[in-house]
Amino acid sequence: IATGKITSYPGKSAYQIVIDNIEPAGVGALMALLEERRKKLMAEGLFDQSRKRAIPYLPRSIGVVTSPTGAVIRDILHRLEDRFPRPVLVWPVRVQGETAGAEVANAIRGFNAMANPPDVLIIARGGGSLEDLWPFNDEIVVRAVADSNIPIISAIGHETDTTLIDHVADWRAPTPTAAAEKAVPVRADLVAELFSLAARQRRAITRVLDERKLQVEAAGNMLPWPEDILAISRQRFDNAASRLPGSLSTNVQRHSVALARIAGRLSPKSLTERVRERGKRLVDLQGRSKRSLDVLVQKRRASYQAEAKLFASLNYKSVLARGFAVIRDSHQKPVRAANTVKPGQGLSIEFADGTVDVTAEKKSAQPRLL
Repeated sequence: IATGKITSYPGKSAYQIVIDNIEPAGVGALMALLEERRKKLMAEGLFDQSRKRAIPYLPRSIGVVTSPTGAVIRDILHRLEDRFPRPVLVWPVRVQGETAGAEVANAIRGFNAMANPPDVLIIARGGGSLEDLWPFNDEIVVRAVADSNIPIISAIGHETDTTLIDHVADWRAPTPTAAAEKAVPVRADLVAELFSLAARQRRAITRVLDERKLQVEAAGNMLPWPEDILAISRQRFDNAASRLPGSLSTNVQRHSVALARIAGRLSPKSLTERVRERGKRLVDLQGRSKRSLDVLVQKRRASYQAEAKLFASLNYKSVLARGFAVIRDSHQKPVRAANTVKPGQGLSIEFADGTVDVTAEKKSAQPRLL
């Protein structure tokens, strides 16, 4: 179907049409075009199940792409209010006509470009004919849905209506109301579940405490009373206390008898005699010790004198006194042979009365010292 303006050419019986829009004629042509487009997009993998993402369980905010004046937006908002109120951002678009497809695609891209985008998008419109729903079969809309980073719920037409974005969306709702139900859970059900979990928690805590109480009581019943534990010790203490006075008296008597027996042997005369005997022994020990020490000192003195004589006879100083000398190199090591001395080498000659530093001139049969 071509739409445009018919104009005439002056001077001739000629007419022309300037076409503004052209579209397939009839439902059959649209269906053929739709099937061809569906196969093309399917071959690209845009309808693969692996691409679909999970819808958030409780989104912080919800974006809706739809007409702002239709019944669809009212149904969505009303259903969200009944189930679980959430902030809703509405991007108004045309849902029918030539520019509808481009507006829907721009809305999807606009939501994705936000700094704080919503957690889920709903694309919705009411029912209609194939021609009315045709913008949602537009390839630009399908690709915008496929490129979206935000999970998308499609809710186009009634349950029997199917468009191409239903295949690429992450979840297809049969109606806009069903899309709202998918977007949020029922708040009352969540509250009831929380109350139920809280009640179960309280019952579980009470049960655990009761079990612990029974265990403590059972353990307590198995323990003896403090009076029973102390009874034996108390009896032992009483027995010991009753025997203590008699034991003390007996002990005193025994020590008195022993002291009297010893006291008879400890007269002043006996003590004086013991002291005199011990003194004699001490004097005798001192004399013996002095004599032994003198003998030992004499032996050590004789040994030291013999060793001193041996040392004097072996000391090289005594050899120097007989006219010999010791020659040393610059490191004070003895020079034992003439062939180890090099010309110009510094030497020192030790005599009995001192040391002379010399320099070796050269080797000769009669070495000469400078």
